[in-house]
Amino acid sequence: MKQRWLSILGGGAIALLPLAALAAGAIEGDVKQQPLNMHAIIMFFVFVAFTLGITYWAARRTRSASDFYAAGGGITGFQNGLAIAGDYMSAASFLGISAMVYTSGYDGLIYSMGFLVGWPVILFLIAERLRNLGKYTFADVASYRLQQTPVRSLAATGTLIVVSIYLIAQMVGAGKLIQLLFGMNYSSAVVMVGVLMVLYVTFGGMLATTWVQIIKAIMLLSGATFMAVMVLAYVGFSPEALFAKSVEVHSKHLAIMEPGQLVSNPIDAISLGIALMFGTAGLPHILMRFFTVKNAKEARKSVFYATGFIGYFYILTFIIGFGAILLVGTNPNFFEGGNLGGKLLGGANMAAVHLADAVGGDLFLGFISAVAFATILAVVSGLALSGASAVSHDLYASVFKKGKANEADEIRVSKITTLVLGVLSIILGIAFETQNVAFMVGLAFSVAASANFPILFLSMFWKGLTTRGAVLGGAIGLVSAVVMILLGPTVWVDVLKHDAPLFPFKNPALFSMTLAFLSTWLISVLDNSRTANEERARFDAQFVRAMTGIGATGASKH
Repeated sequence: MKQRWLSILGGGAIALLPLAALAAGAIEGDVKQQPLNMHAIIMFFVFVAFTLGITYWAARRTRSASDFYAAGGGITGFQNGLAIAGDYMSAASFLGISAMVYTSGYDGLIYSMGFLVGWPVILFLIAERLRNLGKYTFADVASYRLQQTPVRSLAATGTLIVVSIYLIAQMVGAGKLIQLLFGMNYSSAVVMVGVLMVLYVTFGGMLATTWVQIIKAIMLLSGATFMAVMVLAYVGFSPEALFAKSVEVHSKHLAIMEPGQLVSNPIDAISLGIALMFGTAGLPHILMRFFTVKNAKEARKSVFYATGFIGYFYILTFIIGFGAILLVGTNPNFFEGGNLGGKLLGGANMAAVHLADAVGGDLFLGFISAVAFATILAVVSGLALSGASAVSHDLYASVFKKGKANEADEIRVSKITTLVLGVLSIILGIAFETQNVAFMVGLAFSVAASANFPILFLSMFWKGLTTRGAVLGGAIGLVSAVVMILLGPTVWVDVLKHDAPLFPFKNPALFSMTLAFLSTWLISVLDNSRTANEERARFDAQFVRAMTGIGATGASKH
């Protein structure tokens, strides 16, 4: 192993705090600039050139608002399933969960399972109804029978908060990962990611973003499959032998096959599971993907395929983690000073990258490095498009223009918003370089689970929901999630360096989501206004459309 994989000052790579594994994460401290990894650079530029070509092709086919926001509804269920997987499987799903398994063994599976179990919720409760009721954003559904201005304003606010938080975490992760993997300057890496993100979204819209995500998903699944197959080949394709040998060589021995290594507090474990499951069903950039297919049948297919790809991927990360124990943990070339008892070069989160070198040499190492970068580009493009649509479609067209904006103006506002988001993400990415931003990912999931999901769910399934209940309940969920994260151990102690947290748990979703549901229900039940009764009366018509698709945009019989 070449010495380009030097350690990260201050320890650790991507911070492995609860929920951090989903985003590109936060690499703590300063990173020494590495010699250029030419294989990675060449493959990266091939990927960028190819995807820019796709953006040019998509730009020539993006003429209407429907094309820009939803690719004209022309994406098939299989293609959308791949794109959803590409949007959801981040660099740290690959690096972070593999690292958790490498260090803690079996317990790393809690995150793999947590990220997967949200998809049946989307499949059976949300995908079909969302497609039948909405047009471009989940705010279309939340405000379907309620007052447009307050509900869309709340939904757009929740979307922008989740997107902004996620973007900062992704940009910091992008800069640090590329600095480590490619040997580039941090600021240059952040600027490059921001510029490419703006180009993909501004010129190609959803069509270009979709194909970037599809290509990235194929690359990531291919690379992870190759690594898993090589690991299994090493042990004669016997998972039992893989686990047995890993137990033998790991410093914790049998402890790595026992639960409780990562999450030992029952309340935190339940709260983490709730955030992962219901936060996924409230992520605006994921929900937006269901409007790119022509009908509810294709939306269901999307989730079915996406669940398969994502589930397969997380099984691979488990094999890769144990493979790293066996092939990386026993090779002194991957440790500082060649000392097996020392620190892994680049930190524990580089375990999967070192394994790529171990099973495929320099060429495959370059490919995996390029995949890590492609992963970040795909995720930030989806985030930027989601944020831009919240401003242009929900705020500008529906709130400020009262539904009377023309498509050209709406698309122009969306492109301006994308540019502003790009500039802000670059500035904030550079400003947060030395900060541990892992808590932001936990905050994004908590906000999605506490502010977005309750309102979306109740608007589709509960006749009694009123505008007042939705807006106040959603706001309470949003504020409580933010406050509990700030007062909890992750920020109050780890970031702000206080002695003890004011809120004892790292994951607030159990409390903030419950508070959101209860307050939404109570306020709606107590609302006896004339508009509230009219909103309840409109539920039956909404329910028929949600279940049948009659009257839905681009709906067809199925």
